[in-house]
Amino acid sequence: MPKSKRAKVYHLTQVTKKTREQKDKLFSNIRECIPQYQHCFAFSIDNMRNNYLKEVRHELSDCRIFFGKTKLTARALGSTPEESQADGLHHLTRYLTGSVGLLFTNRSPATIESYFASLTHVDFARAGTVSPRTITIPPGIVYSTAGEVPPEHDVPVSHTLDPELRRLGVPTRMVKGKVCLGGDETGEGSVAGYTICREGEVLDSRQTRLLKLFSICLSEFRVGLLAYWSAASGEVTELEGAKEREAALALQQGQQGQKKRKSAGGEEEEEDDEEEDDE
Repeated sequence: MPKSKRAKVYHLTQVTKKTREQKDKLFSNIRECIPQYQHCFAFSIDNMRNNYLKEVRHELSDCRIFFGKTKLTARALGSTPEESQADGLHHLTRYLTGSVGLLFTNRSPATIESYFASLTHVDFARAGTVSPRTITIPPGIVYSTAGEVPPEHDVPVSHTLDPELRRLGVPTRMVKGKVCLGGDETGEGSVAGYTICREGEVLDSRQTRLLKLFSICLSEFRVGLLAYWSAASGEVTELEGAKEREAALALQQGQQGQKKRKSAGGEEEEEDDEEEDDE
């Protein structure tokens, strides 16, 4: 049967792939900034948000910020003493791993550190974020902040949210026109409440949707300075952000290892059950 002419796939995205010209432009721009600025910072961003990054660019309008592939930025700086574009600059490339950017500035390192130390923005968590604490909806009438605020300073959720909450897995019901968790308005039958997420758990899209419905922000936009290079001395100074990042990566790898071991243990138990069934 001939293929229908109507069965066509129309791509609605207008994002174009980065070409070699764009990579060469980034490469040359980084190298042009090296002799123009006194300091070069390597930094990482926790819970990236473009609108907050725009504020940083506006506040540091006299500086240059670059984001790109770490291999490209490291090559632009020079990864070996022979390729280094300035004295000691190649020592900064060891911090260019993962989601890391470069900041060229003529401001003093103390000024840059104090600015980023006070820069924090709280936002809603996205899927894949690790929950910093446990959030539980208390039994009884469901309030708009899920118990984060005392009931006398809170308001019950609208009845129109009941279908959405049940669709997201919360066992609510309508009692006298109010959304309740449990048998009645006092929460009978659901003593423990409903736990949205637990501390250290990786959030999925369902949990992040629930947190947003209850206006609970668990993510924090923060810029961590890893190290900086000074043109005057030709030395690279490591900052506290590098140690914090290494500790966070080690913790994340440990959690992933535990999950793999648990999944492997579950598979072994299933195999044992299958062998018992065969016997």
